[in-house]
Amino acid sequence: MGKQNRAVVLLSGGLDSSTALAWAIKTQGWDCHTVAFDYGQRHKVELKSSARVAASLGVTDHRIINVDMRTIGHSALTSDLAVPKDDEDHVGVPVTYVPARNLIFLSLAAGLAETVAASYLVIGANVVDYSGYPDCRPEFLEAFVQAARIGTKAGSEGKKLEISAPLIELGKDEIIKLGTELGLDYGLTSSCYDPRPDGAPCGHCDSCFYRRKGFERLGLEDPLVYPDF
Repeated sequence: MGKQNRAVVLLSGGLDSSTALAWAIKTQGWDCHTVAFDYGQRHKVELKSSARVAASLGVTDHRIINVDMRTIGHSALTSDLAVPKDDEDHVGVPVTYVPARNLIFLSLAAGLAETVAASYLVIGANVVDYSGYPDCRPEFLEAFVQAARIGTKAGSEGKKLEISAPLIELGKDEIIKLGTELGLDYGLTSSCYDPRPDGAPCGHCDSCFYRRKGFERLGLEDPLVYPDF
């Protein structure tokens, strides 16, 4: 049997990243190291979700990296700007976009990949429901991995580094279907951008909206409880 491939998975604890982790482990057979980021987000509850999901899938190396992006601000997730509610018809880049977030997170993940000798970076980026986010697009991911190969010691030595975004062109219902087939417990995840003090999802932000609609399209019940619904 050949050597098992190793991957670093960006795991926020949300629906998409958790599904991407399940995909990497259960369909690719990769040895996965997971990383979450405490970046000053208002929905810090997702960090607990990331740890729960990692443990449920047998990950033994789950790390949380602190990056204070509130010092940059200019996002509803890292400042006092209000999170839009019931605004699924918005166009353009939404106010929940965090400047250069995936660029920063992937850079740190690439550093971890170099440290643990991983050949893959896995991210749950998706362009179907969140096409307004410029750092979730295939061309960005392709450009990033090229830069990482050039700008790291591992890359300069010819060591492999690939980026996998298995959900990039899937609708939310397709993502949930995949995760369900892989046995992922979505009750462990957290998607809300503006959760209540007890951690319950608001049900009205974009992330809650797309999640709820995804479950509804499949005729499945979301295991999370939405107090207003």
